[in-house]
Amino acid sequence: MTDTTTHAKRYIAIWNETDVARRKEMIADAWTTDAVYVDPLMRGEGHDQVNGLVEVVQNRFPGFRFELLGTADGYGDNLRFSWGLGPAGADPIIKGTDFAVLEGGRLKAVHGFLDLVPAAA
Repeated sequence: MTDTTTHAKRYIAIWNETDVARRKEMIADAWTTDAVYVDPLMRGEGHDQVNGLVEVVQNRFPGFRFELLGTADGYGDNLRFSWGLGPAGADPIIKGTDFAVLEGGRLKAVHGFLDLVPAAA
């Protein structure tokens, strides 16, 4: 298994990538074709839907960036990491923790939890 930090950084980079063609390539490299993403607000299956979820977040929060918070950890094919989302260069205003299952070194399922969401978000 590739180290946990590498997986977490690749995942975060996908959410920050604004070039659609490049992001789709990154998703194809990092996720299995039947991958599932789910959090309290949205769900997607497969590369196209995962890409669509990223676009929804980018449109809802223009100019915001995701960042890895703390250190990613995991065991076997399980990965856990925390992230923040906020304006570029500022403290994150939204925070969460994601749990991922890997298959063949690629993301198979990601379950996201929102740890901090301001009322205005």
